[in-house]
Amino acid sequence: MQKKIEIYIAIDTGSVEEAKLLITKLKPNLCGIKIGKELFTLGGPQIVKWVQDLGFKVFLDLKFHDIPNTVQRACYVSAELGVSILNVHALGGIKMMKAAKEGVNSSKSNAKIIAVTMLTSHDQKSLHEIGIKQTMEEQVLRLAMNAAKSNLDGIVCSALDIKSMKQSLPKEFLFVTPGIRLENVKADDQKRISTPKNATESGSNILVIGRPITTSNNPERKLNEIIESIED
Repeated sequence: MQKKIEIYIAIDTGSVEEAKLLITKLKPNLCGIKIGKELFTLGGPQIVKWVQDLGFKVFLDLKFHDIPNTVQRACYVSAELGVSILNVHALGGIKMMKAAKEGVNSSKSNAKIIAVTMLTSHDQKSLHEIGIKQTMEEQVLRLAMNAAKSNLDGIVCSALDIKSMKQSLPKEFLFVTPGIRLENVKADDQKRISTPKNATESGSNILVIGRPITTSNNPERKLNEIIESIED
C-alpha cells in the first residue's frame, strides 16, 4: 500500500500580514505550511506558533549549515518549537548531520530531520561553477547516503533524482520534493522541476509547493485540484 502523500505549502511573502492572509485561505486537513528563511526572519518563532495554533503542521526550512556544535543547538531549539520537519544542508558533512540529529533527539520533539542535497535551482553547469566535478546524479546520491549514515530521516531532492538512488537508501527514508510545477508552466528559477503526479510516481513522500498555489486566485481550490491529480 502506498504511503499517504503529504503536501506543505511554501509561504514566501514580503510581510507577516500577507503571509497570514494567505495561510487563512488554506486548511490544515489538506496541507502543512513550510516556513522558510524570509518568513522566519520576518516573524520569528511567533509566526511558527501562530501557524500551529491554526492546526497546521510546520516544516521549518532554514537549511542549517555551520559547525557541528552550532547546528546541534540550532536543531535542538527548532525542534523545541514543535515543528514537524526541520532541515540541514548535507554539504555540511556527516559530523555536522550527526550533531543535528543529536540536537533533535535531545529535545522533547518527534520532529523529522532531513538534509538538503542539491538545490533544485542547480544544474550541471552550476555544479561545475562551484567546483563539483561529479554528475548531478553522483553528487546527490553521495549526499543522500551521507544523510542516511548520519541517521537522518530523509532528504530534500528533486523528483528527478529519486528513482536512481532509492534502492541505495533505507526503506523508510523520506523523499521531500520542492520545485513542483504544474503542466505547461515556465520553470522560472527552478531548473529541475516536476509535476505533482510525476513526483509522487517517482517516489516522493512529501511535496513542497509554492507559487502554483500561492499565486492562485483561489489557493484552496488549486490545492484540491493538485490533490485530485495525484489521486487519479
